[in-house]
Amino acid sequence: MNVVFLCIVLVAFLTAAWREIGHDAADGDSPMQELTAAVVDSAGGAVELAIGLVGVMTLFLGLVKVAEEGGLLVILAKLIRPVMVRLFPEVPADHPAMGAMILNFSANALGLGNAATPFGIRAMQELDKLNPHKGTATNSMALFLAINTSSITLLPTGVIALRAAAGSSEPAAILPTTLFATVCATTVAIMAAMLYARWFPVRPFPMEAAPARREEATAREEELPAEAGEAYPGWVSVLALLGVVSLIPLSILYGRAVAPWIIPGLIVGFLVFGASRGVRVYESFVEGAKEGFQVALRIIPYLVAILVAVGMFRASGALQVMVDFIGGYTSRLGLPAEALPMALLRPLSGSGAYGVMASIINDPQIGPDSYTGLLVSTLQGSTETTFYVLAVYFGAIQVRRIRHTLAAGLTADLAGVAGAVLICVLLFG
Repeated sequence: MNVVFLCIVLVAFLTAAWREIGHDAADGDSPMQELTAAVVDSAGGAVELAIGLVGVMTLFLGLVKVAEEGGLLVILAKLIRPVMVRLFPEVPADHPAMGAMILNFSANALGLGNAATPFGIRAMQELDKLNPHKGTATNSMALFLAINTSSITLLPTGVIALRAAAGSSEPAAILPTTLFATVCATTVAIMAAMLYARWFPVRPFPMEAAPARREEATAREEELPAEAGEAYPGWVSVLALLGVVSLIPLSILYGRAVAPWIIPGLIVGFLVFGASRGVRVYESFVEGAKEGFQVALRIIPYLVAILVAVGMFRASGALQVMVDFIGGYTSRLGLPAEALPMALLRPLSGSGAYGVMASIINDPQIGPDSYTGLLVSTLQGSTETTFYVLAVYFGAIQVRRIRHTLAAGLTADLAGVAGAVLICVLLFG
């Protein structure tokens, strides 16, 4: 992240400086003034975003604590152990990290946005307990975040709502295109993370730190849950996977009707499950909520750093330079120049990409049901803000050496864009 952060800031500064040379005072604020304003606004926006996450983090980490004490994470881990064990061989099959990762993937699949973040942070905290090299991302962390930034989406609820507000005659028309694009992105994410891991080996700590690390690893192993027991029979896992697959046509047919029930249903479901397992739900919820509050405050410096860099990149004009340079080529491949800023912004800034999508589908000359409107809606619903995810998740556990995580995430983003263009051309082009 050190190199990435520095490169983004330097490119933004040099672009603004070049534009400043030929700037006419009669044209209004100078590029450097705009860059300064972007720095201040982005820093303030990062803090506002983190404070806004406090409530969500507190709520859902409280619910995760109830679910964990009731054994839900272990049940989920045992349910799809055959798949998860092959994807994450470094993680013990019955470790709580397995269940937390499954909850995160499920929340992303349902398009819950920030509600998925607490589950992901919980998973990262559990994965870090298995990490013998603190501060350095493990292969499991890199793979988990690569899947997280591209995870299969069954129900992009936020995008559907925005399309409906823009007057779309078929707000849910992007369900099959989003599903296709995310399947492409997730498949490539898994392949890229496993391939790149060979090129980014873990740098060992100094020899004098080795004994302490071994003692910490042993202590962590002793903390693993002993109540998990054996996995469920194979036929149970198969039925569970078939149930997940059956959600795909159901999400297409009934997605709009189900969407408003998801979050209230999750809250009630977690609490009822905990109570049925003898958990003191109020005390457990409060204990988990305290942790959520602390995590949300801990990630503020990381959010400020990455959002300021992205804000400078946009305000300097560097993004527009990229659009002008490659827009003519991408339009021939099914990615119009109007949609290109959306594709470039999506890994950098979720709010920026959301704003671009909203402006496009609300433009009377384009509209939500045009090819471009459907494409940008698919892009918004099928990819995640990679830099944001890395800053928040790694910031929560103080990881600074991200190894191949960013490369895998961006490769998955590229595959998601390609998949979105391909399916939109086939269905709407």
